[in-house]
Formats: sequence, structure tokens, C-alpha cells
Amino acid sequence: MTSPAVIQPAAGDTYAHQALALIAQHRLLATTQLHQMLMPHTPPRKVHKVLSPLRADGLITHTVLGGRSGLQAHFLTPAGIQAVSDWPELRGRHANPITSPTAAALRAAHTLTGVRAHLAFLTDARTRKDEYQPLDWMPEVTHRLPDTGGEDRLIADAVFHYTAIQPRRLHYRAFVEIDRTTMSSERLARKLITYARFHDYTPQPAGRRQTVADQTAHLAWQRFYPRFPRVLFILTGAPRTTLTNRIADLRRMTADHDLVTRFATRVPLGAAVLEDLEAHGPSAAVWTPLAGAAEPRGWTQL
Repeated sequence: MTSPAVIQPAAGDTYAHQALALIAQHRLLATTQLHQMLMPHTPPRKVHKVLSPLRADGLITHTVLGGRSGLQAHFLTPAGIQAVSDWPELRGRHANPITSPTAAALRAAHTLTGVRAHLAFLTDARTRKDEYQPLDWMPEVTHRLPDTGGEDRLIADAVFHYTAIQPRRLHYRAFVEIDRTTMSSERLARKLITYARFHDYTPQPAGRRQTVADQTAHLAWQRFYPRFPRVLFILTGAPRTTLTNRIADLRRMTADHDLVTRFATRVPLGAAVLEDLEAHGPSAAVWTPLAGAAEPRGWTQL
């Protein structure tokens, strides 16, 4: 007598689950970006069939971005935030909710530019058969840093985790700074000082003087990363000459500031133009190292 077949539940998530998780993690996603993440090899209309039930159930809503295209950018409603609050893939992510379509539209430029950079890495990883998934890019990662001259937090625009397969298996992590040329070049370059301070920062033990052993054993970043992530600046939003000058300013800060110079001997630092990443892929020789020779290279060769 044969035993009845055991029916096991599916291990994979539905597109609806994945879409909700992606919108939660990235806070705001355009329809085209969701399509590229979820189902790039299907007709674009397929993603609308995923989003429509989520909208009907009151889990997501959207804002319409400017221009004639009527492009929609989606974000979670309070009900959607509650629905994903205990999902394991989002554990530790406590984003400030977007409260209205107007608020979504106001933050769309910066948020969606960051997603463009993420998609450049995702597209490249798929071509190279590397391990990098849509949730491997975490936006707005904050670290406390009380000794930064009044700036008590390091807020990276994103941190991503990437595993290259060929020629051998290697794990990479990177802090990402998105520059749309909305701040001064000097202010952008000063971010290198904050990263250098975070690299060296050791929390002071309460009630006693810090020792050399404390500095070695309790560097703050080691609570979060096995190795300090490289720092990547991605620039856009201005003519090529302006972007080239801003990259030169980053290199000048690295050369002129002793703390950053020392930091650059321990951590790879690089800058690239977003449109070059989209056209050629992040693995191409489109990154300018911020220390040493300025010859362009791929991001893993910095």
C-alpha cells in the first residue's frame, strides 16, 4: 500500500509579498523600478496585476510624479506598515512613514535616484550571475557617533551587501552616498571626515579611562560589520564638468586631511557618475579612486 503524497507549502514568497517588502524597505518605488526588481523579463503590465490588489486592500498608495508620463511612485499606508512590521526580512528597519502623496513627491527625487543606483548594481549582478538581491540594498542606515564635532550621527544613504562568484567567491559591503549636486562640494567632501571618524571611533567605557586594549576590541563599527564597508560616492544631476570637479574635490579632501588620508589606506574609496553606472555597469572601469592613482576601475578593484 503506497503512502499518500505529502503536500508541502511553497517555500517562495509571492510577488505580492515581495512587492510589499520592497516598498517597505525602499520607502518609495516607481512602478518601473518595481518591475525591474521583481519581473524584468515579463511585460510591464504584469507588475500592475501585482500592485492592484495591494492598493485595493489599502496596503499601498501612490503619488504621481511630474511630467507627461504620469509615472506612479508607491509607498505604504499605515495598514501596510502594520502588515510588514514583523516580517523577518525587514527586522530592524524602522523607517519614518510617508504620510501623504505630497510628502512622497517631495522626497521622490533623492529616494528614487538611490534606487536607480541600486538597479545598476542589480542588473550587473544578474548579468554576472553574482549574488545580489533587491533587498540587499538598505537605504538610510544610521550609526550613532557622539564625537563628530556636533554631528552625532553617521547617516549613509545606503549600505549594500554583495557576493561576487567569479573568479572566486568574495563578499563585499559598501556605504553609498548619493550626490545630486544639491549641496556644496565642500559639504559633500566633509562626509569623508565623518566616515573616517566612525572608522576610528571607540565608545568610551563608563567610569574609567580608555585603554589600548579597549580601542582594539571595541571599535564601534565592529558591532555591525565583519570588515569596514568601502565608501562609494555616486554623482548625478549636473553637467559632466561639474561632476568631474566634485570628484576632484573628494580626492583633494582625501589627500589634504590627515584623518581621511589614513582612513583611505585601510578602506577603499571611490566615486562614479550614475549615468556611467547605468550605461556600462558598476563593474566597468567607471570609478575614480579617491586615493592614489586616478585611473578608473571597477568598484571591486578600488
